[in-house]
Amino acid sequence: MFTGLVRALGRIEPAPAGVRLRLLGRGAAAMAPESAGLGPLALGDSIAVDGVCLTVAELWPDGFRADVSEETLWRTTLGARAAAGAAVNLEPALRLSDRLGGHLVSGHVDGLGSVVAIQRLPASWHLALRWNDPAYGRYLCDKASVAVDGISLTVAACSDDGHFSIAVIPHTWAATSLALRRVGDAVNLEADLLAKYTERLLQQGGIAAALASGQPTGPPISADWLANHGWS
Repeated sequence: MFTGLVRALGRIEPAPAGVRLRLLGRGAAAMAPESAGLGPLALGDSIAVDGVCLTVAELWPDGFRADVSEETLWRTTLGARAAAGAAVNLEPALRLSDRLGGHLVSGHVDGLGSVVAIQRLPASWHLALRWNDPAYGRYLCDKASVAVDGISLTVAACSDDGHFSIAVIPHTWAATSLALRRVGDAVNLEADLLAKYTERLLQQGGIAAALASGQPTGPPISADWLANHGWS
């Protein structure tokens, strides 16, 4: 589990059976994990790479190697980013004692999207994006959370056709790979976990169909019902 708060940047490269990540500091110089802001890494640790949860399979002084399955390469941007030696966002897994400053991010990418427009404003950047599969747009609403390349961001506006926009503050712009994105670039997108689980629960219980038909889904809530269930 992650929060979508990027701790470091890395440069991703192809490697046998996976990818290699070199951790980058200021000036794009390679750094040790602790110096880059990731803390000590160990074999088997989970780390989000542009929003994709990977497992540390081998450690080096300036980075690590992670195995990547064909499924992951097919569903995410990692293959293309590795081939290009691109910069990627990195975040270590959340500890139970950590502060949840972003939102709950699983590191399981729902689908790909693309950058539609980038606008520089006096105090921020305005990015317009879209899901490649418009059906995923149902998980978004104004002021909801969305992970873009592993970055926890707030939806500024959205539409039913899978288009949405985000406002990016200067700190996020400077500390992540967003400043490197260009119109037409592909991005990894993960919708809010709460939206997906809520939809699944409603489908499992048949509640969605009952609500759509106007039929009652359970006993009416009354003063007596509340008293019987511990409310006074």
